[in-house]
Amino acid sequence: MTVGKQNSPQKSMWAFIPPLPLNTSPYFRFPSAIAEWISWLLRSWLPLTERLVFFTLAWASWVWLTPRLETGASISLSWVSIVWAKNVGLMLALAGGLHLYLYRWSSQGKTLKFDASMANKDAKRFTFGNQVYDNMFWTLFSGVTIWTGFEVLLLWAKANDIGYWFSFSDNPILFIGLFIVIPSWNSLWFFCIHRALHWPPLYRIAHHVHHRNVSVGPWSGNAMHPLEHLIWMAGALIYIPVACHPVHFLFSQQLSILGAVTSHSGYDGLVIKGKRILRLGDFFHQLHHRFYECNYGTAEIGMDRLHNSFHDGQTPPASLTKARK
Repeated sequence: MTVGKQNSPQKSMWAFIPPLPLNTSPYFRFPSAIAEWISWLLRSWLPLTERLVFFTLAWASWVWLTPRLETGASISLSWVSIVWAKNVGLMLALAGGLHLYLYRWSSQGKTLKFDASMANKDAKRFTFGNQVYDNMFWTLFSGVTIWTGFEVLLLWAKANDIGYWFSFSDNPILFIGLFIVIPSWNSLWFFCIHRALHWPPLYRIAHHVHHRNVSVGPWSGNAMHPLEHLIWMAGALIYIPVACHPVHFLFSQQLSILGAVTSHSGYDGLVIKGKRILRLGDFFHQLHHRFYECNYGTAEIGMDRLHNSFHDGQTPPASLTKARK
């Protein structure tokens, strides 16, 4: 395991640093060989990655946890409550489980933890004066509710044949190809809305709620103002005009929303019995929570490179000036 502390001029700020400099995908870097694209895709999906976990979870949700579409032709509390309960259960299982394992029980101590601080407990800036309670409140009462609202809308549209829908048998290549494209769409949407949320009026109204978390934890990923939840999760509406299957938007939502839980875990990986079994946190985004004016997107398509806001962990971007900070 390479810690990489020796590579960073900010090494005193972190307990653990991954190998530096950070990089972004080769998709929009030219010239880029096809071999680099294939290598990035394989590392993103295999052998056991968050992307593969959420892909499997999306199928399980569709097959076993989603009401039959016939019942969704009209909005009713009975089937909406099933979708809501499913999303609450997923959030509690993932965010709650990681919080217990990593923070409450400290099962891997500070191994692979980016920030030396374990939490900003009892800070006055948080709702209820406690980071975890604050994060759980905004996640469950706002985040899961709005997530459910968009999912219900998409299922209702499918049940009423609004939009363009197809199955694997209709077009196997497009069906599989969409799963490959979806992470890039999520990354592009996230960059665009996140950059907008740093516009001072929107930051003061909404985004400051999320940025109260400097030392992040699993519940921090979805701890946002309702307006930010609406803007962020509205990206799922693309799946009405774009031909797809319901499992595609389930995968997109879970990769984005549940993926925020793992990317904000504060740890580079999950360690069980001394063995790292899964990549978790994202140092790319950890830098954003520390410095604010950098890494607005993700490494998936590298929009920050185009906008001169990419921080590779070593050299701050030109946009990260002392005045702006």
